[in-house]
Amino acid sequence: MDTDRREGIAAGVLFLVTEVAAVAGLTLYRPLLDGTDYVLGAGADNRVLLGALCEVVLALAVVGTGVTLFPVLRRRHEGLALGYVCVRLLEAVVIVLGLVSVLAVVTLRREAPAASDAGASSFAVAAKALIAVHDWTFLLGPNLILGVNTLMLAVLLHRTGAVPRVITALGLVGGPLICASAVAVLFGRYAQLSGPGTAAAVPVFAWELSLAGWLVLRGFRGASVGAGGTAAVALDAEAGPETGPAGRRWPAVARPS
Repeated sequence: MDTDRREGIAAGVLFLVTEVAAVAGLTLYRPLLDGTDYVLGAGADNRVLLGALCEVVLALAVVGTGVTLFPVLRRRHEGLALGYVCVRLLEAVVIVLGLVSVLAVVTLRREAPAASDAGASSFAVAAKALIAVHDWTFLLGPNLILGVNTLMLAVLLHRTGAVPRVITALGLVGGPLICASAVAVLFGRYAQLSGPGTAAAVPVFAWELSLAGWLVLRGFRGASVGAGGTAAVALDAEAGPETGPAGRRWPAVARPS
């Protein structure tokens, strides 16, 4: 198995992990986000902590996709490939910031029973503020920044033909769409977890699933990915050997693009 194939499989698996971890994490700690009553009630700390663990897995998988794809993508456009890794890392950092706020609410809930009635009210206000932090990071990370790195990766793969164009089309449409939706939520046009917000996220979800499936099952179309790779060698071979000084015949070599 060649290097590109292994990296393609690894990236595909990591994309699948991000989807599973994101859905599982939000589902598990969702009760904490429904209201400040969580911090003053019995709570479901173990469930929330398990959801937090899923978020850690999500952040690691997000970074992993960038790292595994970089060696393949940089052979086509190193600047965009590096940019993709950096933006992917930024997305993971924002996810972790939101996760810290969730864990802080758990800490408040554990301390709340020992507080007086006045203190309990302060705990509820603090919990509401921390949940707001999570909501904003959830908007910026898995929406706005996700849209940017989706568009960057889709452009790179579309240019190289490394995966079918029908897959890259999902990213080219989904990336700007989820960015536009995040901006609309930012200015209060509708709630993030609403019909329009969910509809805007569907193309990106389909993009990541289809890309993951293709990479796991088929891998990259290697001849199209690398500049100076197999395709370049074939073109030079067809052109024949070059003529050097004094009529010497040099063997054909791959020219960098």
